Amino acid sequence: MPLTPQDFVSKWKRADARARQSVQEHCIDLCALVGHETPMQQDPSGTRFAFEMGAAKTSGGSGWADVAKLGFFGWEYKAKDSDLSKAYEQLLRYRDALQNPPLLIVSDINHIIIRTNYTNLPTRTIALSLDDLLTADGLRTLKTVFFNPEQLKPQVTIESVTQEAAKQFSTLANVLRKFGEEPQAVAHFLIRLLFCLFAEDIGLLPEKLFPRLLEQTRRNSKDFAEVLRQLFRAMNTGGYFGADKILHFNGGLFDDDTVLQLDSDAMDIIGRIDGLDWGAIKPSIFGTLFERGLDPGKRSQLGAHYTGEDDILLIVEPVLMAPLRREWKELQVECRKWKVEEGQEAKGKKKTALQKKIKDTLLAFADKIASVKVLDPACGSANFLYVALRLLLNLQNEVLSFSDEMGAGRPYITVTPAQLYGIETNEYAHELAQMTIQIGYIQWLRDNGYGHPAEPILKQTENIQHMDAILAYPQTSEFLKNSEVSRAIEPAWPAVDVIIGNPPFLGDKKMRAELGDKYVDDLRQLYGDRIPGQSDLVCYWFEKARAMIEEGKVKRAGLLATQGIRGGANRKVLERIKETGDIFWAQSDRV
Repeated sequence: MPLTPQDFVSKWKRADARARQSVQEHCIDLCALVGHETPMQQDPSGTRFAFEMGAAKTSGGSGWADVAKLGFFGWEYKAKDSDLSKAYEQLLRYRDALQNPPLLIVSDINHIIIRTNYTNLPTRTIALSLDDLLTADGLRTLKTVFFNPEQLKPQVTIESVTQEAAKQFSTLANVLRKFGEEPQAVAHFLIRLLFCLFAEDIGLLPEKLFPRLLEQTRRNSKDFAEVLRQLFRAMNTGGYFGADKILHFNGGLFDDDTVLQLDSDAMDIIGRIDGLDWGAIKPSIFGTLFERGLDPGKRSQLGAHYTGEDDILLIVEPVLMAPLRREWKELQVECRKWKVEEGQEAKGKKKTALQKKIKDTLLAFADKIASVKVLDPACGSANFLYVALRLLLNLQNEVLSFSDEMGAGRPYITVTPAQLYGIETNEYAHELAQMTIQIGYIQWLRDNGYGHPAEPILKQTENIQHMDAILAYPQTSEFLKNSEVSRAIEPAWPAVDVIIGNPPFLGDKKMRAELGDKYVDDLRQLYGDRIPGQSDLVCYWFEKARAMIEEGKVKRAGLLATQGIRGGANRKVLERIKETGDIFWAQSDRV
């Protein structure tokens, strides 16, 4: 029987029942409101549209979602005036069990929060109050949820948002440089600003913080700079910023309250960039684009080809993930076999022992994933490391979901950025690398229902080293006192499980022009017994990775190079790899 919007709103404004008592009736009324069949009418089998969808969880509980229509939405209810963010986190953790519906919806009866769930697209959020359902737009949106969710699909891609953000930051960098600030000071300030915008859009800073600050200071640059200093001080230790409680961030990024000189042009740009969806920024490409916009020496590369995710996966999958995935596949078979045996045991010590065996096995593998260490010795702005982190997080999350399915509980995620190591000589890229990883980690936790990291939100780390990866000079006073000429030494790389990356491509004939005679002479003398003097620059990374494997400090390595590494003097580095180890996978050309 049709239900008018007025009748629906009047009924549910008066309702005061607990969420569990009202869920099914509320959903049935919504169906009547929009002219859609109820779950029982449309799908008596309960396989496509049903209450308590996925309720047969081995670990017990009432199901994956209160209501789900596969291919349309997953819907979770809470009591009136409850914290709906918790309901959303729950849906995120179980969306795979619902076949990743295009919409994830939470409701406390008074409010309906609709979020899109499309891969590689920003999340669009639509909030409907009961009164909104009395309007034509509100009712139209609700009908779209039940009949055509594709109409709510975001029209912009994450890549387009990211590239626009990088473009605007490049413009802001140019404005700030005109005041004569040091390039690294400009980079540090803009990375702070970037993180604040990101934190604002994902709820780690107060909602609409920057629009409020711009309005309150009437775009007076001196006043705006002062309130920014106050904000940075609050983010340093945690505390109050006006009436708002600020979390403890620091991590070295907010260890002081320095704000660069701003003018009206800078204020206008900040106002524009705040309108972008910073929560959707894609770390795997943003760092590179941002670096090119900041570094005057790389401005000509804006818009040029960067190492795309397909190329990164070409290395990361076989080197880092394939061995873990093989082991995981075998463990799943074993655990399912033990689960069948457990089900055959009515009770007793054997049943308890099998339950413990499943739990201990899965926890041990989850811990193994969290112990894997990854190094990129030419990390740039950390594209490779970010992708590696995301894949490790995804795999551990899969293990934890399987543990829940097996009745062994669902522990918290333990993979962290502390497993990642990098080496980078460019000062801009070095600082960007740390932020790329931190933003990627926070995004992943949010997008998969794990909230945000414990305070301090940003963890300070020395894992990303600002240094030359293949050549160094001792700086100790004792060495300088006993040496008339500074002698080159080979820098030490941290011992890790795998090495990945895209070392710089620089042909033999261009090395002197780009790096200088002294650097090239020292490099060739230092590695002369291992690498022919006419070799390209990339060969030195291959040789150091090979030596680390030979010494037992690394298990596997995967590096990108041009096809030129197969011939001439470069080929010697591949021959040395075959002498002390093996090349287990290679691809001759990729365009």
